[in-house]
Parts: sequence; structure tokens; C-alpha cells
Amino acid sequence: MSWAQSVTQCIQSGGVLTSVEDLDESNFLIEHADLYASKTSGFWIGIYRNVNGQLLWQDNSVLGFVNWGDGQPSGDELAFCVELSAATGRWSVLPCSSQKGFICKKPKITFYLFTDAKKDKASGRMNMWILLTLALIILLGVGFMIYFLFKIKTGSGTGTEERWGSRQLQYSRVLTAGDSGSDATNHKGENEHNV
Repeated sequence: MSWAQSVTQCIQSGGVLTSVEDLDESNFLIEHADLYASKTSGFWIGIYRNVNGQLLWQDNSVLGFVNWGDGQPSGDELAFCVELSAATGRWSVLPCSSQKGFICKKPKITFYLFTDAKKDKASGRMNMWILLTLALIILLGVGFMIYFLFKIKTGSGTGTEERWGSRQLQYSRVLTAGDSGSDATNHKGENEHNV
């Protein structure tokens, strides 16, 4: 691909043509570029010349490290596109229409959340009160459940024993009244015979 096509491809994949910020990064790229030496002689990297003639990286990092090949860059090339050699890892300027491989670099994604601190404090306090209220309601509910379960288990205070006891009392009164009634009836018959 040409340099421009490589730039477009990298942008579409969420990156830019790679920058090389130090010797470690250069060595890493050379090791991996060597694996593809049989397929291409070099790879486009993200150095470009701006309208003021300055050399910059596409990702706007500083051009603090360079690994130019012998005699590079040569002169004031108008079309300034840079290749990383797959064989040596050195950089050289080539016509931008040359067909090369390319190396994309994707930035690390870091999320920053900016909020209104006063609003967050007020919201946090409100959330704390809501949580405390819910915890209190739950504790009260559990307390009442334990209280009533204890009362049912021990049988006190529910009225079932009192109702049961009053039924037994009524039943025993009926039996006693029936016995005394039959006695009265038997005595009544005796009294009638006596007359």
C-alpha cells in the first residue's frame, strides 16, 4: 500500500502509523518486522513533514529518537514518507507512492470522568440517608418477625391457649351440668314416687 492508503487504513482501525519513541520500541519493531522480511522489504511509519518543514509523528509525540539509515534523510524531499527496513530496522525516505507494508499503533484508552464535586457530595449524602433508612426498615422488619415467631413458638400472647382453655371449660360445664341435670331428674322421679 502507498503511505496515504496506510494512513487511512490505520485511522479506520482506530490508530495511526506507528511512532518510535525510544530504542526499546525500535528493537521491538525490528524483531517483529524481521518475521515479515520475506513478504515486504519495509514498513511505513508515522513520520511526516508539516507545512513548516518540521518532522513530526502522526500521533503528535515528540521526534526525540531517530534511527536513520546511512545518508538519510537526504535533502529536502517534497514528499517525505518514511520506511522502516524489515531487514535492518533503519529508516529511509521513499516516494510516498511506493508499495510497502505498514505498522499501526493504537493509543491506550484512558477514561477521565469530570463531574461537579459539590453535586457529587450532595448526591452522596442523599444516597447515604436512603441506605441508612432502608437498613433501619429491614432491621425493624426482621425484629418484628423474630418477636412474633418467638411468641408463636412459646405459645404465649397469641390467645390460642386461652380459646382452647375456654372451650375445655365450656365442655366440662356441659358435662357437669348434664350430670347434675340427670341427677336432678333422677331425684325428681324419686320425689314423684314419694307423693
